[in-house]
Amino acid sequence: MTWEWDATLYAGSAAHYARGRLPYPAALGTAFAAELGLDGTGRLLDVGCGPGSLTLLAPYFAEAVGLDADADMLREAARPGIGNCRWVHRRAEELPAGLGRFRLVTFAQSFHWLDRPRVAATARGMLAPGGVLAHVHAATHEGAEGSVPRAAIAELVRKHLGSVRRAGRGVLPDGTPGGEAEIYRAAGFAGPRRFEVPGPVVTRSLDEVVDSVFSLSSAAPHLFGDRRGEFEGELRRLLREASPAGTFTERFREIAVDLWTPVTRGC
Repeated sequence: MTWEWDATLYAGSAAHYARGRLPYPAALGTAFAAELGLDGTGRLLDVGCGPGSLTLLAPYFAEAVGLDADADMLREAARPGIGNCRWVHRRAEELPAGLGRFRLVTFAQSFHWLDRPRVAATARGMLAPGGVLAHVHAATHEGAEGSVPRAAIAELVRKHLGSVRRAGRGVLPDGTPGGEAEIYRAAGFAGPRRFEVPGPVVTRSLDEVVDSVFSLSSAAPHLFGDRRGEFEGELRRLLREASPAGTFTERFREIAVDLWTPVTRGC
């Protein structure tokens, strides 16, 4: 059965996402600025922006536009009140939606949820002359290693939701799709040129770890129905057993950014 997007994908997750996922480091913005010569001009479009995770890039542009299909995510994004950011409640498949041209279009932990060939081709047409598309590879919900008992948490989720990965009203038996490089090239992009930012080592509270679990599409709060309280109680007991002090350390993976430039097509 082919998975299809539906509006419940992250239902109830927005606040958990904002609290439970590691913010992108300031070094990522600095690296973008150095790689692309950002100087406070031009416009940024962040597709699938969630709760505004990439707003650290906003100061490098005249305007930043965040687009997401989840209204709750956009409400979280708007909380800081950053002056040159605006938020658009639409699916990526509705682009270009009259939004104009952009110096940079970003996909950060979002591209795999989209009609990728369609959205990549549309994004290409929305780039201003000299514009670039950036695909951000990151895992901000969990570290590569650390004291959080992630394997035990995954087993607890399976106990409550079953062995097949859930996503919205559907399932993803094989996980989210890869192979984005071929899709970008087919859409008329050349590259990629990659840069990386090291991942930090952080200390997290028990509540932040709980939020990181509920931030996942595969463990979104609505999936548990009336057993959500039961699941959260078991999750908190598991975490207290792993760390009576209620603190955990995780080392996060590096953040890798692939920069794609439009191929110039001859007449």
